[in-house]
Order: sequence, then structure tokens, then C-alpha cells
Amino acid sequence: QVQLVESGGGLVQPGGSLKLSCAASGSIFSFYTMGWYRQAPGKQRELVAVIPTGGIANYAGSVKGRFTISRDNAKNTVYLQMNSLKPEDTAVYYCNAQVPPSWKDYWGQGTQVTVSS
Repeated sequence: QVQLVESGGGLVQPGGSLKLSCAASGSIFSFYTMGWYRQAPGKQRELVAVIPTGGIANYAGSVKGRFTISRDNAKNTVYLQMNSLKPEDTAVYYCNAQVPPSWKDYWGQGTQVTVSS
């Protein structure tokens, strides 16, 4: 069982920045594929960014150039740096881990990000 604990959400004005963190349990974190997803009210959960073991990240088109995903394997933590935030980025953000060898999905509890003036 893998536990994921997110932090760093909050209220920010348009154009502002936030950094989300997700701490994971387990001794083989460096082999996890880690991702951030988000779900806005009335919408389906969508992929924001993913970073596999090799460290080459992929992003949703709507956040490319504004968000950066990174990982610190020594701290079992993945981050999402969000810059130039827009009201449409408002959502609950979820941390996801895909764990080998089964690549089972694990989810955090979610953290609210609200972009509003």
C-alpha cells in the first residue's frame, strides 16, 4: 500500500504562483511514475503532468510552459510548480502514483487550488 499526502494548495490571484507537494510512502519511490491530475466542478478528472522514473516529463497542453513537475527521490516527493495561474486552473489537484510491477494506481486525498481575484 502506498500513501500519498498532498500539500500546498490555496487561494491565489490570477497571474500568481503556487507550489504543490506530494509525499509518498514506500522504499522504491524512484521507480514510481508520478503524476498530478485535477478535477474542476462538473468536469472529469484530467491529467496535468506526469514524470516517470527516467525524469522526462509530459504536460497537458493547457499548462505547458506554465507548470513544472519535478521529483526528489531522496525525499520521496513530487512537486508541481504552477506559475501564471488562470481562473480556469481552479480545481482539486490530486497526486497519483503508478507502482511497479503491477503499475497499480494510488491517489492522494486532493488539495484545492482556487484562482480568483
